[in-house]
Parts: sequence; C-alpha cells; structure tokens
Amino acid sequence: MGNLTPAQLIIQLSIALILGGALAYLLWKQRQQAKSNTPKKTEAEEPVKTLPLQLQAYERLILLVDRIALPSVISRSNQPGIELRDMQFLLVNAIKQEYEHNVTQQIYVSNEAWEAVRNLKEQNIHVINQVASFLPPEASGTDLNKHLLEMIVNNPKVSLHNVVSEVLSYEAKKLMK
Repeated sequence: MGNLTPAQLIIQLSIALILGGALAYLLWKQRQQAKSNTPKKTEAEEPVKTLPLQLQAYERLILLVDRIALPSVISRSNQPGIELRDMQFLLVNAIKQEYEHNVTQQIYVSNEAWEAVRNLKEQNIHVINQVASFLPPEASGTDLNKHLLEMIVNNPKVSLHNVVSEVLSYEAKKLMK
C-alpha cells in the first residue's frame, strides 16, 4: 500500500470521493423524502393543539405558587413540639418537593414565567434559612413558624407569591385571547 504510484493514489481517492458523494446524496435524498411524507402543520393548527396544555401548565403553576407560599407551607408542615432545625428541614423540603413535582410544566410556559416561579422557590427557601439562622439554637419549630408569619404580616413585600400568581394569571389570559 505504501508503494502506490501517484496515478493509483489519484484513482483510489477518486473512487473514495465518488462513493462518499454517492452516500451523501442518498442520505440527503432519504431525508428529503421523509420530509415530504411528513404532513406539514399549519400555523393555525399548532396553537390549537398546544393551547390546552399551556393553559393547564399555567393553572398548575398558579397552584404551585400557592402551595409554596410560606403561610401555606407552614400550615401544612406545622408539627407542635418539633425542634427548630427539623421544622426548617420540613419547610424547605416541602417547597423543594412541590417544585420538583411541577418542574416539567416549564416547557409549556414562557421563560419569564418559569423564572418567576423558580425565583419564588429560591426566595422562600432563603427566607426560611435566614429566619432560622437568627433564632437561638434552643428555639422550637413553632418559634420559627411564628417568626416567619410575623415577618410576612409586618412586611408583605417579603412574599412574592401574589406577584408571581398575577404574572402567571396575566400570561394565561393572554393565551385565551
């Protein structure tokens, strides 16, 4: 093979190029045929099929936002007599589980809507951890819940869940027009 003359080398390269080109052409032709056999969707058809899924996703995300709102999480997770760190873990874990259960809904909503939901989750976890870090180690889970609820009552802007719900509702209503 190392003793090929320039003419033999050119012939072999030509054969390889011809075979490669033929294979590329056949592959291209197959793809074109597959495309032409696939029924094309009109722009009018596409929204009709995805609209119910999108609206359902917004509905589920509004429910998620309500379920991860601090007052809701606290009322569902409240266990009298539990220690501070255990309550902190329960609250954070409840938020994470709700979020993970609905993570697939992001494919049906705008990036902005999904970011708002994600930011709410992160903000609520951060608030729980911050309030827990300021309490003395001997504080109870009830103390944590009480401080969280007092903070929300005294400063409603701390909780973004109403804003996020309004954003999701607005986007869903835009889809229905």
